[in-house]
Amino acid sequence: MRILLLAGEESGMLYAHGLRARLAGHDVRGYQDYGFETADLAVMGFIPVLMRLPFLLRVKRTMERVIEEWRPDVVCTIDYPGMNLKLAAYAKARGIRAVHVVCPQVWAWHQDRIPKIEASLDALCCFFPFEPALFKPGFATFVGHPLAKEFSCVKACRPASNGNPLVAILPGSRTGEIVKIFPTLLEVADRMKGAKFAVPAANRKAHALITKLVERHGACDRVEVQLGGARELLGSAECAVVASGTATLEAALARCPTVLVYRVGPLLAAIARRVIKGTKYIGLANIIWERCHGEGDLPPMPELLQEDFTADSVAAILTKWLADAEERKKVSERLDKTVRRIDSPGEPLEKIVGIITQS
Repeated sequence: MRILLLAGEESGMLYAHGLRARLAGHDVRGYQDYGFETADLAVMGFIPVLMRLPFLLRVKRTMERVIEEWRPDVVCTIDYPGMNLKLAAYAKARGIRAVHVVCPQVWAWHQDRIPKIEASLDALCCFFPFEPALFKPGFATFVGHPLAKEFSCVKACRPASNGNPLVAILPGSRTGEIVKIFPTLLEVADRMKGAKFAVPAANRKAHALITKLVERHGACDRVEVQLGGARELLGSAECAVVASGTATLEAALARCPTVLVYRVGPLLAAIARRVIKGTKYIGLANIIWERCHGEGDLPPMPELLQEDFTADSVAAILTKWLADAEERKKVSERLDKTVRRIDSPGEPLEKIVGIITQS
């Protein structure tokens, strides 16, 4: 079977690698096979997308030509909906089966997109249990979250370190995110002299940029930059500060007390405030908590966004946690209670393979 497997971001690539391993007997191709690297595809924000538009249009035209000429039996797209759903619809319109992995966040904004998504795809694989009910019966399947299995052995109670406490910093994988978010987190390190900080860069491009910012700030003695290893770091750190995205879910699955932060440009922030109506939160762990526990309790992961995201506000929360082991334990236990909701019997990637390969 010929399978076009398209993942355009770092988080999606993790699932793509797992699916490729399970599809070893098939002819599988992706963006990288046609010269497009993940770090170049992951563009976010109105202005950055506009600046990269010629490149993104070239990617789209190239992949449409691949669909026309290679004629895969199935196109499986993973997240990255702005590009991937268009390519899935292009394939389906030409009689090629289209499967999408990771439900677009229609529960947060623009539920009127649901009929268009249903028309663009043959099947949708969902990671959260409340998502399939949004679509017509039989279209969407809750497969469980692949990360839940990988973190299933993590204990909710994490021991404190014997020396200086370790704080994980995950400032995002995109260049634009890092530039907007990481300088403030370096100021947090300035305010917390007794702690050690470690940054697991998502890729080499991010590693080079983060290292440059650390050196420019003069923080090499307080902030260690490493290439990868985010999960191991989240499993050993006393607490973390993480930019909104899949990494916040990884932090929750590691049961690591985490402050979620994010900052975008004023225009994008204004648009987001107008269109996001279905949830009060942006963190996946908090959204799961909201959906499963209602609004009567505070979510397990504090969110500091836009003007609320300051070095003082982040440092205040982290300092409180580091000073109170019992409070950290309570936060870890609430994260544990939350992320258990996204586990399901069986292996999620095996279920996805079954959906991809069904005739």
